[in-house]
Amino acid sequence: MDAAEWDARYAHSELIWGAPPNSTVVEYVYGLDRRIQLLPDEPGGTPPALPRALDLACGEGRHALWLATHGWQIDAVDFSQVGIDKGRTVAARLSRSVRSRVNWHCADITGLADAGITGPYELILMVFVHLPADQRGALLRELAGMLSPGGVLLVLGHDTRNLTDGYGGPQDPAILFTPDDIRAELGAAGEHLTIRIADAVLRPTEGPDAIDALVLAERDLPESGEPTA
Repeated sequence: MDAAEWDARYAHSELIWGAPPNSTVVEYVYGLDRRIQLLPDEPGGTPPALPRALDLACGEGRHALWLATHGWQIDAVDFSQVGIDKGRTVAARLSRSVRSRVNWHCADITGLADAGITGPYELILMVFVHLPADQRGALLRELAGMLSPGGVLLVLGHDTRNLTDGYGGPQDPAILFTPDDIRAELGAAGEHLTIRIADAVLRPTEGPDAIDALVLAERDLPESGEPTA
């Protein structure tokens, strides 16, 4: 689907994805703001005041706004201006301190640098982002380089097995993936990453359970004396 098609979907008054964040995202991100070590971007510099997150294909902002309420500074990116505007509308109901932590960007996630989105980030969410394999691999390589030391990349999407054994989701196998696909593509990034989790997870639906692919990768901390970025 292109931006115009997503604009049409988001034009309905109700929230397409609902307001609560995905339960798997909550499970693995909740409390991370207190555990992650904030380091200066340059040797001798000052650490960021808040942990920074990038929410790709943020849609109406359910994950970005949840992160903001938990003390994160977020760049929320989507190519649908209607989705971004709905996210801003929802944010307007929150306190000024919370909504000020979200920077909204209407941009193509395959052209982040052109939009001035370069990081670094302590957390990157790539949640239900489905691209052809070549575009997905290129994006993952870029994201790996945007992680701060100790930063976490969470990839979650419809598993390839969902087509035959799960429920709902895209029906095009060319844009689905497995945890091993993501592991291999991150391995090609050439960054110092540790894969913490690479597994399938079940997600309850109104029908049978859906099958999602989850990968959690962490950029290694530098050895003593090495630069932090």
